[in-house]
Amino acid sequence: MKIKHQLAIFNALTRLFVVLVLWLLLPVLIEKVVYKHINKGLIEKKQKFIEHLDKEEINDFVIRKDSSETYASFSTLHNEFLQLSRLPQPQINPKTVFINEPRIIEEEQNDYRILQHQFVYENESYLLEIGSSLSEIEDLTFAIRLFFLIVLLIILAVTFLMDTVFIEYLLKPFYKIIDTKIRRVNEPEKFDHTPINSHSADFQELDEVLNQMMDRIGDLFKKEKQFIANVSHELLTPIALLKNKFENLLQNESLNDEAVDKIAGALKTLDMLKKVIGNLLLISRIENQQYEAKETIDCYAMISDLAIDLEDRIEDKQLRISNELQHHFHFKGNNTLIHILLYNLLVNAIKYNKDKGEITVSDVLTSEHYKLIISDTGIGMDEQQLTKIFNRFTRINEDKEGHGLGLAIVDSIAHFHHVEVEVTSKPDVGTTFVLVFPVIKT
Repeated sequence: MKIKHQLAIFNALTRLFVVLVLWLLLPVLIEKVVYKHINKGLIEKKQKFIEHLDKEEINDFVIRKDSSETYASFSTLHNEFLQLSRLPQPQINPKTVFINEPRIIEEEQNDYRILQHQFVYENESYLLEIGSSLSEIEDLTFAIRLFFLIVLLIILAVTFLMDTVFIEYLLKPFYKIIDTKIRRVNEPEKFDHTPINSHSADFQELDEVLNQMMDRIGDLFKKEKQFIANVSHELLTPIALLKNKFENLLQNESLNDEAVDKIAGALKTLDMLKKVIGNLLLISRIENQQYEAKETIDCYAMISDLAIDLEDRIEDKQLRISNELQHHFHFKGNNTLIHILLYNLLVNAIKYNKDKGEITVSDVLTSEHYKLIISDTGIGMDEQQLTKIFNRFTRINEDKEGHGLGLAIVDSIAHFHHVEVEVTSKPDVGTTFVLVFPVIKT
């Protein structure tokens, strides 16, 4: 996941967390504010009631309501009520409390915020209750919460969009550095040193450091190419001179059979050394991008030609090769290198196959990939051997001739052409190499 997406998600989650916390705390905050306002109003009504209370009204109330000794009044909408009751036990000190409690008024039950005030009037104790309905408050609280949630969600969406746009703008130089100076760089000599415009000092420093690093890599790359050229000349030329001298010595009729055998062995060693050096130089040139990949290659035609070229080896082991290619797949690459790759894979399929075995070449074409499959019925490999087959100088079977560089060359050529190599194998069953070529859509 890219940095801009991670930052956007982090910002969205933090804001969502803040919204959730505020959403949970909002009822408590509203309740404190609303209850404080209601309590203040109830206290004012209590004071007015107490100030205008006289004995005549209370006596009149007791005479008319003797059975209940309670006087009550309430508003038409039942959003407020006032109730006065005589207490059986005299109270020494006035006492005021607030409670929330459901009350039934004219057969209608509502929740009320109630002020309960106990007081003494002319040696008689009374309980005054003044209630204010909470139904409107609950509706108001719900409306406020809903409105608050909608506003917060809108703010969350707007800030998320703004953050995304700003992060995209902020990280644009970073992705440009990756795209132009890292991802697309295959050769140090073609590195673009043009400074990337950025308002961030960090990205400017990153760009400068990358330019300096690529300058050093470019110098090393040039030195390595020069070294390879020198090695190619300094090693192969003496080998060629020694080989020529040994071949001339063989023309001397005075040599005995033992001397001839030693010279022939030396020539064989020189040939092996020349081949090893040539393969190492080939791998080095491939990895240093010293080949061009602009030729049009036809896999079907190349496999057919190789099958003819290797016909003698195939007949020596009485093998049967099945060409089951169905697609004439073309791609851009280096014809010589692809020829070496396919040659090495077919030679291995022959070398490590069993007598009278079988080699099958097939393919699969999809909208995204072209797969070239080379299978054999040879000795196969176990899982431990499979992990080492592309290492240089690794030989799976010591009984077979070779230097352990064939598959290392295959791996280097495949990487050069952006081709994936998949290998499956079972001991005494066989091995399958799958070359996965990307399909370039036009």
